[in-house]
Amino acid sequence: MKFNKALSVIEEVKKAVKGKNEIIVKVMMAVLARGHVLMEDIPGVGKTTLALAFSKAMALRQNRMQFTTDVLPSDVVGFSMYNAKTQEFEFKEGAVMCNLFLADEINRTSSKTQSALLEAMEEGQVTVDGVTRPLPQPFVVIATQNPVGSAGTQMLPESQLDRFMIRLSMGYPDAASEVLILKDRQGFNPLDSVRQVVNADDIIIMQEEVDELHVDDAVLEYITMLSASTRQHPMIELGMSPRGTIALASMAKAHAYISGRAYVSPDDVQKVFKDVACHRIILNPRAKISAVTVDGIVKSIFQTVPVPRAAR
Repeated sequence: MKFNKALSVIEEVKKAVKGKNEIIVKVMMAVLARGHVLMEDIPGVGKTTLALAFSKAMALRQNRMQFTTDVLPSDVVGFSMYNAKTQEFEFKEGAVMCNLFLADEINRTSSKTQSALLEAMEEGQVTVDGVTRPLPQPFVVIATQNPVGSAGTQMLPESQLDRFMIRLSMGYPDAASEVLILKDRQGFNPLDSVRQVVNADDIIIMQEEVDELHVDDAVLEYITMLSASTRQHPMIELGMSPRGTIALASMAKAHAYISGRAYVSPDDVQKVFKDVACHRIILNPRAKISAVTVDGIVKSIFQTVPVPRAAR
């Protein structure tokens, strides 16, 4: 397995992003699991730096788009323009035609523009004027959204939230990390220190290796029971979809891969369950009145679903 190359990417990104090692590892796992990442955070905590560091360490073509109210779907997926010289329509690529697409403040744009990303995220392709075009591989979306209630924001629909494999929050750095951030920027851009350690072909090979990891039937049943528990919980109105269950299995495989194992354990599932599940769970009015949180429900589910003793 080439998991050492994945670890090398993580070490390179750490040079530019200080104090967020756990976040860096989880983004790497999402890349290996062929998933997309939603980062809910306030501005200025390093989300763009994180995406740029990953694209540089992996030699991926990256594009960034600031999602404002005037961004159109054609800006995202592309459009056809008539060429008077050739008397034919030519396709002009949209911003999504890349390996790593950073969609900044995605919940500030219109729902029509948000939905333009759905086919790209789910199918790895875009369709313009009836013509379907594949996206470069690997393809990863790292989208940021401001906390709900911030000026000019609107909630993402459940169908779009479900397309993101995990949701993360970087949060403020601790005092020691913030001092390092200041030191690193004394006449020097930390991104300049990030080296390329893999390329797109290496990422695709690692993704295939993750796909081939062994998952015992007992672990598959455990994953299914965790998902089912979110649908049956008395405080939950909408639980995890089957797509969420598949995402949980994929992320568990990626966690095992990063750990250097060729099989998935229940611990791998537990380590990623919160990141996969929380943005897919919608609480009912009873939970809101009782001041119950999604995090609290996830913890209670861990306590009620029996953990299997899985074979390798």
